[in-house]
Amino acid sequence: MSNGRYSAGSVALSFLLGSVVGAGLALLVAPKSGSETRELIKEQASAAKEEATKVADEVKEKATELLEKSKEVVETKKAVLESALEAGKEAMEKEKERLLTKIKFEEKENKA
Repeated sequence: MSNGRYSAGSVALSFLLGSVVGAGLALLVAPKSGSETRELIKEQASAAKEEATKVADEVKEKATELLEKSKEVVETKKAVLESALEAGKEAMEKEKERLLTKIKFEEKENKA
């Protein structure tokens, strides 16, 4: 990203990838029994799941906030455009009346 911040998705992916790599390294270098190793893997998987859930909730919350802000912006812009359209219609109607009056005036002058 241009502002130097990482998206929640890339943070979650990095965390999960780090968890998998860490679990693999733990299996290779840890002089533990099979049950201890399984427990360690279970704990790391649980931590990864919790972090993924947390990140997913944050992403959902931010997406909801962004959607609400977008709706507000759209409504504001819509109101501005509707107002401008109405003002344009009124100006066109006034100009039409002015031109019709001018044409009628010129027709009376030409007849006279």
